Order: sequence, then structure tokens, then C-alpha cells
Amino acid sequence: MRFFALGPVCVFFLLLWVPACGEKVTSGSVNPCCYLPCQNQGVCVRYAEDKYECDCIRTGFHGENCTVPEFWTRVRLFLRPSPGAVHFILTHFSWIWDIVNSTFMRDFLMRLVLTVRSNFIPSPPTYNSKYSYLSWESYYNVSYYTRLLPPVPEDCPTPLGVRGGAGLPDPELLVEKLFKRKTFRKDPQRCNLMFAFFAQHFTHQFFKTYNRMGPGFTKALGHGVDAGHIYGDSLKRQLQLRLLKDGKLKYQLINGEMYPPTTLEAPVKMNYPPNTPQNQQLAFGHELFGLLPGLGMYGTIWLREHNRVCDILKTLHPHWDDEQLFQTTRFIIIGETIRIVIEEYVQQLSGYHMKLKFDPTMLHNTDFQYGNRIALEFDHLYHWHPLMPDALNIDGDTFTYEQFIFNTSILSHYGIEKLVESFSRQPAGQIGGGYNLHAIVVHVAVKTIEVSRLLRVQPFNEYRKRFNLKPYTSFREFSDDEEIALQLEEFYHGDINALEFYPGLLLEKTRPGAIFGESMVEMGAPFSLKGLLGNPICSPTYWKPSTFGGKVGFDIVNSATLKKLVCLNTKTCPYVAFRVPTQAELEKENRKRKDEL
Repeated sequence: MRFFALGPVCVFFLLLWVPACGEKVTSGSVNPCCYLPCQNQGVCVRYAEDKYECDCIRTGFHGENCTVPEFWTRVRLFLRPSPGAVHFILTHFSWIWDIVNSTFMRDFLMRLVLTVRSNFIPSPPTYNSKYSYLSWESYYNVSYYTRLLPPVPEDCPTPLGVRGGAGLPDPELLVEKLFKRKTFRKDPQRCNLMFAFFAQHFTHQFFKTYNRMGPGFTKALGHGVDAGHIYGDSLKRQLQLRLLKDGKLKYQLINGEMYPPTTLEAPVKMNYPPNTPQNQQLAFGHELFGLLPGLGMYGTIWLREHNRVCDILKTLHPHWDDEQLFQTTRFIIIGETIRIVIEEYVQQLSGYHMKLKFDPTMLHNTDFQYGNRIALEFDHLYHWHPLMPDALNIDGDTFTYEQFIFNTSILSHYGIEKLVESFSRQPAGQIGGGYNLHAIVVHVAVKTIEVSRLLRVQPFNEYRKRFNLKPYTSFREFSDDEEIALQLEEFYHGDINALEFYPGLLLEKTRPGAIFGESMVEMGAPFSLKGLLGNPICSPTYWKPSTFGGKVGFDIVNSATLKKLVCLNTKTCPYVAFRVPTQAELEKENRKRKDEL
């Protein structure tokens, strides 16, 4: 976003007016920081009753509200292309990208993407839901989700500071009117259910809100890719799932194939409906993975992969004990996960012609800081339930959600190959643009909005500014759907700056042919890439063959693909991808299968 020097009248009244030079900071009764006056990451410090000061140190701006750019900031802002222009270039001109992807330019641009995106995320972390200022507790207490922007001060008139003063819309009505699906709208980027279930299973290792402590807390103390959804989030759960022999996890054989054990064999706590027989309760690292067979499918695939890698390491290192085999295999699984996420999952999500690359050495000579804290905003942003279709199709059979939920028998009845093939061919829904949330999950959106207000998350436009995006000036600019724009104007009393964070992300107009809008991409990517590359295994200390049991283990990580993950752990190799195949791709796959036969 480009900021320019304010006019003389605005400069004179900067202390009394917000940076837009249009809304007065009321003295006396209202905390002036409630007006969120400090721009460009300036920090608001209150003095006395009605005075404040913006700390502009190292923001590149100065002035009362950190709105006047310094010389080099002006130069940088002038030269920096807009996010929309960058996205357009990355998603067009495929012939140029074919050349770039085969030259040294690929590494150069990938390093640039990683550093620019990751620099949006502060390290060390800053705020949490208790403190709107820097504190040792915010840094040290990893039981909290961190916060990118501080919560709105507690003594403000409204949850948004001073915005929404006439009352925020009822969340149930908001979701019913604008989120709830009318007709299923499939994703134009051709994401499929294999993608949707991957997103759900992968993020459950670090999005684990600890509701007993409060919605600002997390049980996932690893704060990143630690494979806790496979191994559990505590040592006790891990040991209950482990075979304690040859590094392996417990399992059962059904028709000669490996599946997760039941809770009779691995007595972990799982969330199944009351009175579900234990012999029908499959045991996973995550307590919710019995909910959907799509999650159980991925849990089964990773179980098989873990035990397969253990066999390889056991052959290479016959003197290793169970613990070393387990710990080294876990590193390999984490490495495989990150590679698949960056090179295939994020690749599919981005729609870029530039071929993304996972190579931690690209950052080893930079000032990149390792370590990560999961942010509350990232947790809220990733509620992508519009991905789910109206019904699930498996090998020609159709399941309603009532038939699909907690139906663990689907795993063994159809087998992993048929589930993978079916989910790879079925389209997922478009996330952005509104009107595409299935009725069965509308309560999740309602709860997210309620929690956002409880934790005093700043308005959507404040996050737009934080990620160098131009704040919207009207609801018609925000949405290209007239009905959505009019309804939002009514709900938020015509004030675009009162629009809340989560509704903004889900209702924003989508980019042409894209799964969601500009904000979701520009806000989500920095959280994602910082979390992935900030993993300890990517650091210079860890990223070497010995960490992974030698060259063979390192090669497993460096050659991991979604197809290998599935096909090395199934009897036959099904069609597997994160996007629905085109007719040409189907014909190519069929020809390949005929040749193999």
C-alpha cells in the first residue's frame, strides 16, 4: 500500500483526528487508542485520559500517527508492484514461466517469495489475547495463540474499538444470509476432495483450540508441523499409539492391509458418539480423526508410511533401538509433509505458473529466524468449510453427511485406493465469494465470529493495511455481488471499516478464476510459509542426511510426492492429485495404466 504525506490541515490536527483525517478522536470518555490511530505498524501508547502517542520506530514512517513516509520508504513504495499485479504475472504467461522454472531464476524467485512473505510475520512473537501490549507472558507462554495485531483495548465502546457503534450484526443472521449455500459452487481452480481433506487433516496438528482454558489458547504446544496429528500431542498419547518395537506404530490387519488399531489395542481418548463400541473406534493421533473417513484415510496412509520407513531404517541400522528408529522416522515424516505441502498443496492453492520449491538451503545464508508460533488470525483464516460438497461420492455410491460422519467402516469397506481415487475426482467448493457454506457446518462460522468478538479481533481493513493491501473504501468495492454489498451495508450501517475479520475473508470478491479473494492469499501465505520453513528440520543445524538416518532417509524426504505417499502404501496405484483431472489428464492416466498392465 502506498502512503503519501498528509495535507497541512490534516497534519495540524493529527493528534485529534485519525489518519484518514475524517473521524475525531473523542477526548475524555474514550480511550484514544480505541480509534486505532497508529498506522503502518506504529504502536499506540496511551498517556493520561485523552492523550496518546504512536511509536513509529523502525516502521519507515514518522509523524503523529506514523503516516508520513521516510525517503527510502517513499522510494520502496513507489517501486513495489501491487499484490494484484504480482498475482497476475505469476498466474499468466505460462511460456515464460516454463523457461524460468528450468533456470537459476527459479531458485532466486523462490528465495524472494519466501523472504518477502515470511517477513510479514514478527519473530519473536508479539501479542496474545490477554495483552494488547508487548509482555514477557506473550512471548514465553506458548499456551496462547500469538496475535499479529493486538486485541482492541478492553475499555473501548465496541468490540471493534469505536466501529460498529450502532451494534454489530447478529452472527447467526449474518451467516444465514451471506454464508449459507444456495447452490454448490465448485472451485474454478479445480481443487478436489483429496485437497479438502488434506487441508483439514494437515492443519489439525497446529490448530487445536483449548476451549477449557479459553478460545485464545491452544493445546498444540509445538506451534507448527510436528506430525502431532499422527503421533499425538502428548508423550502419553504417543506411547499409547506406539508398538514400542522397531520404531513402529500399532496397527491392525484387515484383509491383509494395514489400518489404525482400535481403542481396545491403543487406549487413547477419541471423540466418538456415546455408546460406540470400542472395536469400532479407530485410534489416531488426533482425537477427531474418527469424525470423517477422509481424515481417517490420511491417518491410515501416514500410519503405513511411518511403518514402511521404519522397516527401511531398521535394515540400514540394525543396531538402532526402538526409540532412535521412531524419532528418526518422525523427522522423515515431517520432512515429507513439508515438501508435499509446499510443492503440491500450496502450488495448487496458488495457481502460480512458477514452480514452487522446497529447499531449506536457500535460506541458510540469510537472516531467517527459525521457530514459529501459530497466530489466532491464522486459525480463524483457515476455516475453509465451503470446500465441502453437498454429498460424498465413493466408487459410484453417494453418502450424505449423516451417513458419512463417524462411519469408520467406510475405510476398510472401500479400501484406501478407492477412497483416494474417488476424492481425487470429486470437485471441492469455492471458498470465497459467499453463499457456499453447507448447512451442516454453518455453526462453525457463527462460532468463529462470536469468538472473534470475544477476543476483540481488529477490523478487516486493519489487517488489509497490515499486509500492505489497500483498505476497501466501500462495500461495493469489496464485493462484486450486489446482494452481498447491500446486505453488508445494512448489517454494518454503511461503514466498511466496521467489517469484521472473518466475514471479510469469506465474503470478499474472488480473484478471476480463483478459489478465494486477494486478502486470503496475501494474509494466509506469510503465516503458512513462515511456519513451514521455520521448522527446526529446515535449519542449518538439522538439514543434513544424518538427521534423517543417512542418505537413504534424506532421499525419501527430498523426493516425496503425494503420489509416492499413496502408491508406496497401497497394493495398486490409484489416480491421485490435489485437483480434479481434465479429460486429457484422464486419458493420459488410462493409457499409462494400460501400458503397466
